[in-house]
Amino acid sequence: MVLNQRKYVLDILEEAGLTVSRPSPTPITPNHHLGHDPSSPDKDPTSYRPLVGRLLYLTVTRLDITYAINMLSQAVQSPTQAHVDTVVRVLRYLKASPGRGLFLPVVGDLSLTAHCDADWAGCPTTRRSTIGYFITLGSSPVSWRTKKQSVVARSSADAEYRAMASTISEVIWLRWLPCDLVVQLSSPTPLYCDNQAALHIAANLVFHERTKHVEMDYYFVRERVHSGDVVACKVATSEQPADLFTKGLSVDQFTHLLVKLGLLDIHSFA
Repeated sequence: MVLNQRKYVLDILEEAGLTVSRPSPTPITPNHHLGHDPSSPDKDPTSYRPLVGRLLYLTVTRLDITYAINMLSQAVQSPTQAHVDTVVRVLRYLKASPGRGLFLPVVGDLSLTAHCDADWAGCPTTRRSTIGYFITLGSSPVSWRTKKQSVVARSSADAEYRAMASTISEVIWLRWLPCDLVVQLSSPTPLYCDNQAALHIAANLVFHERTKHVEMDYYFVRERVHSGDVVACKVATSEQPADLFTKGLSVDQFTHLLVKLGLLDIHSFA
């Protein structure tokens, strides 16, 4: 089964007058600066807001634009020219594959796999970190999220560890859900993180001074690791699909990780 919103995408492109525009290889540029820039005059949000709202609904089946739309939705009150240009880039990216959607295969196991990542101090305005996670059931994506952290992380390990805690909360809920369907998940859920310091904190029984400011998350993660619900695993940054939910990537890296999301465009085979 493939779940897509192809007609919805084509309608948005037609209304925006971009049906004949040149496609873009990525939805957002690397090292972008979409924070509020006082030197850049605000644009009229009248047309910006409904467009971002429609794209926000599209993330139900388009995981690949989740990060870009999260960044754009933070500026609905006072968008700048950079935000407007990024909206156009997202639409040009969608034009390249309007039929892409979630691929749910007939055959597959019931094992959960989670990936989490954080872009430390990624927001140029508040210096808060952006966390992202991506969870699959077998090979099918079932949960994903991009979210700005509510506090400023004092280190990259701090940001990554908070991302681990948020991901584990979602994993625990997803592990409980099959119990209502009389399906037991006997094996622990692997949680892949590319930050070695965060993995050491999760595995280290010693609670030292450097982790006091994340004490609650520390005990929460440790409890779930010890109970066997999750097992923390190392993954190379170049192979971390959760990177797509925390930052803009180069064309090569974006294309490489996009394959890991479990998306398919059946119309490309016509």
